[in-house]
Parts: sequence; structure tokens; C-alpha cells
Amino acid sequence: MKRHTLDSMYQSYVKDVYRYLISLCRDHHAAEDLVQETFYRAYLYLDNCKDDKIKPWLFRVAYNVFVDYYRKEQRSIPTETEFFMQLSDTQTPDELLLKKELWGHIGDAISTLPVNQKQAILLHDFHELSYREAAEIMEIRLSHFKILLYRARQVVRQHNERQGS
Repeated sequence: MKRHTLDSMYQSYVKDVYRYLISLCRDHHAAEDLVQETFYRAYLYLDNCKDDKIKPWLFRVAYNVFVDYYRKEQRSIPTETEFFMQLSDTQTPDELLLKKELWGHIGDAISTLPVNQKQAILLHDFHELSYREAAEIMEIRLSHFKILLYRARQVVRQHNERQGS
């Protein structure tokens, strides 16, 4: 039964977890490895997950996997924004085009953010987790999360204003 639950969880969330991890590490091969490690750890600790909180729990596991990777590598070097343009979903072609244009404009700004601000904006604004869920994934207080998100949005806004001028 546990295996079936892991399989269904993998099928449901593998794309979201991959997008999240590649947004953090900016390396396709590393992201694939981190996704596999995420689901391996999820399998080991599946009993700790409540059914109604699967996505936030899985993102917390992915975050912890990334932190371990980041510490091992000692740095993350964001270099390309092309992956932002390759994100797809079950949206209409018009929505996909608007999303592609949006990523084209803000991808550079997001890639320059400090890791914790990048985490905040990706978890909340792009992966649609609640403030509380994202703060729990990052293992910080809700008030600190809101500050990080505010600062990240400010950088993106300033970047967009400079681009528009």
C-alpha cells in the first residue's frame, strides 16, 4: 500500500518538485538527481505525511534535499533563465504565452536574488503555497517569510522598472 501511495504521489507532483528544484539549483542534471533523492526520502518518511498536506510536505523534503546539496556544493551559480520559458502546465495557449513573457522579464531578476529570497518567491508566487506552508518548508517564522517575500518582490519590481525605462 505504501508503494502505491508513493507512485501516485510521484505521478502527481514530480513536475512541480522538478520545477522547484531546478529553480533553485539551475542545473538540469542536478535537479533530476535531487528529484530522485526527494522521492527516495519521501518513501522513507511517508508515514510522517498527512494526506491533506502532501504537497507542502513534499516541498519541505525537496527543500531539505536542496539544502544538503547546496551545502555540499558550497555555492549555487544561477546562469541561465531559459528554463523559465520551458515551464508548461495545463493552461491555454494564451496563458502560456503570457507566462512565457512574464518569465522572460523577471527570470534575470529572480536569478540574482539571495537563496532565501529566491526560495520565498518561488514557493509562494510560483508554486502557490500559502505563506504558512512556505515558511514551514523554509523552517522560518511566518513574519520572517513575509519579509523575505516582500524584499524579493521589491527586487523584481525594481528590475522591471529599470527594464521598462
